[in-house]
Amino acid sequence: MKAIYNARIITTAGILEKYAVVYSDKIIAVVPEPALAGYILTDRMNARGHYLAPGFIDLHIHGGAGADTMDVAGDALAVMSRILPQSGVTAFLPTTMTMKFELVTAALERVRAQIGHCPGAEILGCHFEGPFINADYKGAQDAQYITTPSFAKIAGFADVIKIATIAPELPGSLAFIREAVDHNIVVSIGHSAATYEQALAAITAGTSHVTHMFNAIAASNHRRPGVLGAILDSSVTCELIADNIHVHPASQRLLYRLTGGERLILITDAMRACLMPDGYYELGGQQVSVADSTAQLDNGVIAGSVLTLDKAVANFRKTSGLALHEVVNMVTMNPARKLRMDHCKGSIVPGNQADMVIFDENITILETIVKGRTVYRRWPHADSDCQRL
Repeated sequence: MKAIYNARIITTAGILEKYAVVYSDKIIAVVPEPALAGYILTDRMNARGHYLAPGFIDLHIHGGAGADTMDVAGDALAVMSRILPQSGVTAFLPTTMTMKFELVTAALERVRAQIGHCPGAEILGCHFEGPFINADYKGAQDAQYITTPSFAKIAGFADVIKIATIAPELPGSLAFIREAVDHNIVVSIGHSAATYEQALAAITAGTSHVTHMFNAIAASNHRRPGVLGAILDSSVTCELIADNIHVHPASQRLLYRLTGGERLILITDAMRACLMPDGYYELGGQQVSVADSTAQLDNGVIAGSVLTLDKAVANFRKTSGLALHEVVNMVTMNPARKLRMDHCKGSIVPGNQADMVIFDENITILETIVKGRTVYRRWPHADSDCQRL
């Protein structure tokens, strides 16, 4: 057993001080610090008053550090798993792109093979984004491979796909939604020109999520509320890319006021240029130019992001003015709940997996722990009491 003490522990309801966390691969106990004397410990870590939070979960990420979910060559998923803990991520959904369908299914096969076998952040499954989307709102997806929804095409990967993005106005979408939900897949509205009525019909059929809120959906107004109106008029959860590029800070604040914190999930939508220098990169078979924290196709369309989840937390904390624990919930408990994994992830409570992250007031990640094992450390061992900094 190990313990972390002298930490400000972030819970779903606030900050807990003068308590310690006892753990192995799972959280064993959260106890007042003097109670540590009753445990036989192999390691005591002094967090030096920094924050201790549940590990971050990214539900929508294409790549980073030069790797991409769709890469055929190399070991892209392992690369992503290794680099994500430096931004506090302990679990993620590698996300596909609209490409030749055999390339998409090959990516799903690779994700399946890596579940439970990656060295750092845990792969929980896949976010299936495309090709069942609207060509008019394709964003950085390749239009030539867009097609109509068919659950039969992905039925063999129901164990791998955790979230599937779909444009609900397409023919066959309602049947797809019902079958996907029956197979415990979260269906998400995205890359869509749906009317309010079409989007609401999809929600009634079981759709419960929206992909990168505000981005790649038709505009809304008071006579044609569209997808946006249906989302705000329901209880679906909303992904948000909080890089202040994809969505204006004022729109982010409005979204929070209209939906409340429990419905918001911060994601990165990061592509392979994340944690890399500016330059030219590939995404879904298309060239992307990255400069000044913005990734764009040649036509100026935003092509994913180079955001990291720790920066998303810091940005939204500043944008919203919310308490830190409320924002941290948006990368921990909320995504865990969306995946129906809140019984084992998303909070530091006994019985949950020991996925934790230590960071400072600026959300600078100091240490990341997955299943009780340190997979990233920014601060060195200083003494026998494992005081690091």
